[in-house]
Amino acid sequence: MARFNSKSAKAQGTSPVRSTGARIRTHEGGRGAARDARSELFLLAVSNLVSQQTFYESGDDRDNRFAALVRKLAVADPEWTAGLLGWLRGDGQLRTASLVGAAEYVKARLDTGAESGPTNRQVIASVLRRPDEPGELLGYWTSRYGRNVPKPVKRGIADAVRRLYHGKSLLKYDTASKGYRFGDVLNLVHAAPDPDKPWQGELFQYALDRRHHPESAVPPASNRTLTAHRELMAVPVADRRTVITAPDGAERLAEAGMTWEALAGWLQGPMDAQAWEAVIPSMGSMALVRNLRNFDEAGVSDEVAARVAAKISDPQEVARSRQFPFRYLAAYQHAPSLRWSYPLEQALGHSLAQVPALPGRTLILVDRSGSMFFSRLSDRSELTRADAAAVFGTAVAMRAAKADLVQFGSTSANVKYRAGESVLKVLDRFSDLGGTDTTGAVRAHYKKHDRVLIVTDEQYAPHRSGAPTEQIPADVPVYTWNLAGYRAGHGASGGASGQANRHVFGGLSDAAFRMVPLLESGRNADWPWVA
Repeated sequence: MARFNSKSAKAQGTSPVRSTGARIRTHEGGRGAARDARSELFLLAVSNLVSQQTFYESGDDRDNRFAALVRKLAVADPEWTAGLLGWLRGDGQLRTASLVGAAEYVKARLDTGAESGPTNRQVIASVLRRPDEPGELLGYWTSRYGRNVPKPVKRGIADAVRRLYHGKSLLKYDTASKGYRFGDVLNLVHAAPDPDKPWQGELFQYALDRRHHPESAVPPASNRTLTAHRELMAVPVADRRTVITAPDGAERLAEAGMTWEALAGWLQGPMDAQAWEAVIPSMGSMALVRNLRNFDEAGVSDEVAARVAAKISDPQEVARSRQFPFRYLAAYQHAPSLRWSYPLEQALGHSLAQVPALPGRTLILVDRSGSMFFSRLSDRSELTRADAAAVFGTAVAMRAAKADLVQFGSTSANVKYRAGESVLKVLDRFSDLGGTDTTGAVRAHYKKHDRVLIVTDEQYAPHRSGAPTEQIPADVPVYTWNLAGYRAGHGASGGASGQANRHVFGGLSDAAFRMVPLLESGRNADWPWVA
């Protein structure tokens, strides 16, 4: 009798987000699963934009839980934690979480005298990727721990300063609104110029002069960007619109590093169509996407709009900008003109390039409960986690060989779509469905599917039949995409003994979907920065 070599016999991969076996309650009272510290920190980090109110946790509570987990693992598991922080700022695209995490990592290790693992200086430098971030990190450190900045923090910031400071970054980020100007940062960390950049000494001196002697600060003649900017600033206000309407107006603005944010102040007047059309050629795709509504309201010509549309929908530009897919949904919802609809649809598709074409039959459950609608993706966005869930669930359904797309809350219902249909149009069919009866939705819609994917915050309400993942046969993979990072999961996970075929991913990018084909082929999936 064949007991082991059956048709269903195959290797089962494991995934990194793992349960401990301990049971805790979800915020809605359902029987949840506790995760190990690394898994809890990862899910919180990739979904936490810091100081962000969620339905079940205040911003301060989330920030404190995040900081406590980083401090714990910085000492207990420094290699893993350093890898997480560097990845968060890089592929994870999360600035604030990585900066806060790096500061807490160093503080914990200095307090305990820990010496193993990556150096504190390396960790600080690894999360500073944009020229305004050295000042941001100093702002966080001094507001939390005082003005006595330890040497490893200073040295890590100094390493980043030599890498990041240049003429255009000085013009864009060294503004009076900042608590720490470039000159303040240079003074505090004692950053010496990079010997391989002979121009940097003059630049540093100019940054110091701008901070302490602005009335007499003169940019170095060797820096064309700074001198061109000075020439523009010297143009009388009455003549400045003549500059931007001249044949070389766009080139002059670009050469002088004039950003769209600074242009209105320089003109000392409204951003009309002429102003936008002069600065649009030098704007990046992220800035273009965020200003589509402004272009329409100013009356930007169709010819210029066509160039904008071509840029924001270009696959290479989308990859380079590294925008989260939900940014395109926000632009679609707020731009009044239909001329942007198809370019945004294309851009959204390019940003979801890693979503796999799943074979067989897939059940996709999208959480549309009240807690998902209450929780905005960030303090500066009107989009919610419910929006993000709908984007990813629809994208998977559209690419799968055969998929049942379901929205759920207190009740559940199928969401209709057609092959080749616009993802952005399908999103209009989702609703607000109240509570979180995840178990009921699984029981109502699971029909011998080859896999189940649930996009949710995992905070399901109690159900007499048990947890959601317990309703699905053990040999059917269940992939939970966690969008909130709360402590309790709605089921065991990790793929190890007792958790087979149960996996949890996290975050708002499509990178996690790369793990699905690995797991279904029987291979193990590791943390993104390790894989």
